[in-house]
Amino acid sequence: MPRVPFDELPDHGRLWIFPATRTLTEAESDELLRAVDDFLASWSAHGVPLHCGRDLRDQRFLLVGVDVDAEAPSGCSIDALVNRLRGLAGELDVGLIDHAPIWYRDREHVHTVSRAEFRRLAAEGQVDPDVHVFDTTLTTLHQLRSGGLERPATVSWHGKAFFRAPANG
Repeated sequence: MPRVPFDELPDHGRLWIFPATRTLTEAESDELLRAVDDFLASWSAHGVPLHCGRDLRDQRFLLVGVDVDAEAPSGCSIDALVNRLRGLAGELDVGLIDHAPIWYRDREHVHTVSRAEFRRLAAEGQVDPDVHVFDTTLTTLHQLRSGGLERPATVSWHGKAFFRAPANG
């Protein structure tokens, strides 16, 4: 089990989002969470255990949080987490570390596309400014709990990047 239930971590806690490039099966989700729990059980910074937890959303987004008041993660501890997840990604044959793609929801399904593909979809009107996108750049639990992970593109950086009004000329 993680050291702390994810919901008990403070709002100002540090957050990392590891987005999967495809939806994980139930078995893959279970395997991922077991491995992450094993890692978190001994995760430490300079020998001090980290008060941390994890969650998985939409079988796509692994969330790892740390109570920075108890002990702040170090660069080496963060590298250890990323390296462990890189290894798990290889075992599951799924990407978990790359934040370059765009994740968006089309009705009930979450899709992963390149930025160029999302730009094309937007230009062709296949996605509009109200499409729900996922912001994997959040860094605090407060941002997550305030609805920052999934929201309409119009209120995310995606709106400015992909739905700018054309210049008059």
